[in-house]
Formats: sequence, C-alpha cells, structure tokens
Amino acid sequence: MFNEAITNDPTVFAIPVFSALIIIEIVINAKKNLNLYKFKDSAANITMGLGSVVIGLLTKTFAFFVFVWIYEFHHLFEIPNTWWMWGLLLLADDVTFYWYHRLAHQIRFFWAAHVQHHSSEHMNFSVALRQSWGEPFIKFLFWIWLPFIGFNPVYILIMQAISLVYQFIPHTKLIGKLGPIEWVFNTPSHHRVHHATQVQYLDKNHAGILIIWDRMFGTFQKEIEVPTYGITVNINSFNPLKIASHEYISLWQDIRRAKKFSDKIKYLINPPGWSHDGENRTSKELQRQLIK
Repeated sequence: MFNEAITNDPTVFAIPVFSALIIIEIVINAKKNLNLYKFKDSAANITMGLGSVVIGLLTKTFAFFVFVWIYEFHHLFEIPNTWWMWGLLLLADDVTFYWYHRLAHQIRFFWAAHVQHHSSEHMNFSVALRQSWGEPFIKFLFWIWLPFIGFNPVYILIMQAISLVYQFIPHTKLIGKLGPIEWVFNTPSHHRVHHATQVQYLDKNHAGILIIWDRMFGTFQKEIEVPTYGITVNINSFNPLKIASHEYISLWQDIRRAKKFSDKIKYLINPPGWSHDGENRTSKELQRQLIK
C-alpha cells in the first residue's frame, strides 16, 4: 500500500515542472532586472527543501503506518473510491491544512517550525522549496481524523501531495490578480499577503488550495499595498542550520527567562510576540493598534 502512495506521488512527477518554472522565472528576472532572486537565498531555499525531503522519508513513513493502523482497525465509515470521494477528500484535506496552518501562526511552538518557510525576504518560486525541517514531526497529527472517518491512507497521501504541488504556484510576484478565480482559489496575490510583514497582512490567507476557508473564518485579506517579505524580525542569515533553529533557540531563551511555570507554558502555546514581562507584540494586538 505504501509503495502505491510513493509510486503515485504527484510531487515526483511535478519536479521537472518546478524546475522549469524556476528557470523561466530566473530568465524573466534577468531580462527585466526585477531583483526577484538572490543567489544565497535561493541556495538556502533549495537546501531547506532537500533537507525536508530527507526528513520526510522518515516522518511520512511513520505517519502512513499510523494512518493505516487507524484505518484498518478504527475507521467509522466505508468510503468507496469514487469521484465524489476525491471531492470530499480535497475539501477535508484542504480545511485540515487551513486549520493547521492557522494554528502554526498562532501557537508559538508550532510557529518555531513553520517560521522557517517565512524567513526569506524574497518572493519567488524557489521560496516554495523552503520547507520546514521541524513540521514533518508534528504536522501529520492534524490529519489523523481522515483515516478515522474512513479515507484510505494512500489517497490521503496523494491528496496531500496534490496540495503541495498546487502550493508551489502562488510563490511568485510575476502573476498579478486573477479576477473571479480569487474568490475561490489561493492565488499568488493572496499568498503574497501571507508572506508579507506589514501589520495588516500578518496571519492572513492561510489557504492551501481554496481561499474559501479564510473568507469563512475571518482571516482573509486583499493585497492592497506592495508586500514586504520576511518576518517581523529578520534573521539576516542564509545558513540552513540557523534558518531551521533560530526560533527554537529564541523560544527556549524566553522559557528560561520566565520565572513562573505558567508563563513558561504560555510561551509554548501563546502566539508569537507574547511576553510575560514586556510589550505585547502579537499580530492581533498590533492590528488592534493599527485601527485605533
């Protein structure tokens, strides 16, 4: 069963497409002098992507066997392999991604892993490859409910791969707004907002494939002013080890600094920017101050 998931993995077939799109973007960038790429940044992005692939071989295998165990012994329903099953699975996978992604911005322990994807100060197709080395160890837990209700683990992995392939496309500045498509799908314009550091853009547009969840749950934001990319305090480093570890180190330092045990726990579960002894710099507080 696992061999079937690997054999049918859409990300494998998409690698030549990813490579071609990056090359095309680099050529356009060079011809028009757009300053989309910086060699050291792109090299770091690719290194992070390769590291994520290696880590994923272990974590994906473990997650798959957990899914299989749940599916074989504890599933609630029999969901046949039909066209409507794939439609339901797309919606189920996508809303799961939305909530994981949203919580990865709102719970600092999760953010320590997810921030690795956001720390580039550029926006181009290579940034899509800047994948976390920490997320694969925890992310799969949010998908456990899918085999529990009766989705085949092979199809779950295939749908996750389809989502990952789709999410490569929005990482570009070359594609403008796309009219009515923007109402339903995650687009480059929506995702540029997600990577931006302006206060009104923070923690917005968590979509994977469909932007409808952000519209439904109050996290949608249009692209208005030109985004500035990175994180609110940039790390100014292209070292993959620092990219992977800097927020874990910062989190640990804050936990050690707190005297009360309750404050130590709050550093783990409260949003980034929360402090027990300083100014509240969470995205919600900054946005409240912006509209005063």
